[in-house]
Amino acid sequence: MTAMTEPAPSEAAKEIERLMTLHPKGFDMSLDRVLRVLDVLGNPHLKLPKVIHVAGTNGKGSVTAFCRALLEAGGHAVHVHTSPHLVNWHERYRIGVKGGRGELVDDAVFADALRRVGEANGGQHITVFEILTAVGFLIFSEIPADAVILEVGMGGRFDSTNVVPDPAVSIIMPISLDHQAYLGDRVELIAAEKAGIMKKGRPVVIGQQEYDAALDVLVSTADRLSCPVTVYSQDYSAHEEFGRLVYQDEFGLADLPLPRLLGRHQYANAAAAIRAVKAAGFAVTEGMMEKAMETVEWAGRLQRLAEGELLQYAPPGSEIWVDGGHNPGAGEVIAEAMASFEERQARPLYLITGMINTKEPVGYFRAFADIAEYVFTVPIRDSESMIDPVILAHSAFDAGLVAEPSLSVADALKEIAERHMPEDAAPRILIGGSLYLAGTVLRDNGTAPK
Repeated sequence: MTAMTEPAPSEAAKEIERLMTLHPKGFDMSLDRVLRVLDVLGNPHLKLPKVIHVAGTNGKGSVTAFCRALLEAGGHAVHVHTSPHLVNWHERYRIGVKGGRGELVDDAVFADALRRVGEANGGQHITVFEILTAVGFLIFSEIPADAVILEVGMGGRFDSTNVVPDPAVSIIMPISLDHQAYLGDRVELIAAEKAGIMKKGRPVVIGQQEYDAALDVLVSTADRLSCPVTVYSQDYSAHEEFGRLVYQDEFGLADLPLPRLLGRHQYANAAAAIRAVKAAGFAVTEGMMEKAMETVEWAGRLQRLAEGELLQYAPPGSEIWVDGGHNPGAGEVIAEAMASFEERQARPLYLITGMINTKEPVGYFRAFADIAEYVFTVPIRDSESMIDPVILAHSAFDAGLVAEPSLSVADALKEIAERHMPEDAAPRILIGGSLYLAGTVLRDNGTAPK
């Protein structure tokens, strides 16, 4: 593969690199440091428009995207904070535009906020994520908007986003095993951490939950805090009927287009967004819902590569997908999506997988045991936390798959091309296992988010 020329780093990227030499990259679960810095900055987190706060193990990014699309369909200006980014740091901050679609933060605005937060910290101990969270609050407080969608980085109770005292609504998406070293090794412990974003008396929307133990913790926490709570499948729901999405809640029923984001799991994500935007106090029309289903976008989540640099290495006609899902729960919903694609058009499925060492690879791979033809495990460039591809291949074997390590995504695509017989159906290829890998692929392919 021809090496791509890296663009010169932006002013914001230079400032982040400087801060990363001074402060740790990891997590240090506490709110004290970010509150100290925010106080010096004049408490920008208390000067925000309506906040939609999103936690959960899986589906946070998708429900955030649906909430944004829904509000923008109603002409609202919506600021959005997400993490991690795929390619550029700027992706973490989308600035709302009244009557239009939000745009990634301007580099000069971003760099200025980084410098101001760094100065406010005064050289004291703080993590980079806490700095970046404070940056978001500062930027969002100074640019008028109608709403802020705030995605939790990890956990909830001690996540640095959890300083907003009165969110318009808190959303808790599906709970699964992830970040066990920080959050606990049982789903009910993880659910308790995620439930930490609930605030007394403020509305809560609970997304589709796989585990009854997690749901019990979430509902009991909402009840203890006297939060008005709505639960997926009990108070609101969505399902496919005759190629349409039928959404229903206590306010009525809507017959909508299927969402642009692929996979049946997105039906529940779309439903949670609709119910949450209503709970936040916004009027939601059927026209808004229709437009949102047709315009929603979320890079790196079941994203098909229809063009770009990497396609030249795959067999002609290959169907190539990128997804950043990285835990057992995500593996199950992605595998379900691949199986539904197989029902519509049969193709051999190859996995190209890279993961970092905070994930549980056997559980992820196990979801594909009955549908994947072969697995190529690859390194994640520029990640000190990647699982060695040889070790990752052994995890795939442990899950019942046949696997081998490869040097890169491009090399894995070449291997698939060499194995492919022209008379066979062109393969379906899923590149995934890590948001970091998804970001690298989108960068190398020339299709970075905008």
